[in-house]
Amino acid sequence: MNTIDAVRKSVTVGVPADRAFRVFTEGIDGWWFREHHIGASELKEVVLEPRAGGRWYEIGVDGTECQWGHVLQWDPPHRIVLAWQIDATWHFDPKLVTEVEVRFIADTPERTTVELEHRDLERFGADRDTMRSGFDSPDGWQGLLDRFGQATA
Repeated sequence: MNTIDAVRKSVTVGVPADRAFRVFTEGIDGWWFREHHIGASELKEVVLEPRAGGRWYEIGVDGTECQWGHVLQWDPPHRIVLAWQIDATWHFDPKLVTEVEVRFIADTPERTTVELEHRDLERFGADRDTMRSGFDSPDGWQGLLDRFGQATA
């Protein structure tokens, strides 16, 4: 596992870890950027199935489903590890697996730090730097975490 080139982001939210975990997982559709989708039609819903092996996918307004990856580890309310299987052309690639680990760290009973690490970016090959720049941009993981933080309020 190469963590040198990983993208790491965090946000602190004013809710208990179990609520933060639920908003991140069960409520992902409420905070995900609507323009961040890979299907041909507009995004209707983001789905994260709540279990190891569960699917992570989008449903378009036309009813089509596009797979994004799957749940590798499910450990509520402490952490979740997702397989990101979207390639540099923004298509699902079942052979590509980069990992997105999200940790929910209870600072106090009513405050949680959420740390996200997107790793194994070298698996994008020649597109590694381009993908890393996108994940590290304001519209990447930090922007998503900021929206998640707003959704916890």
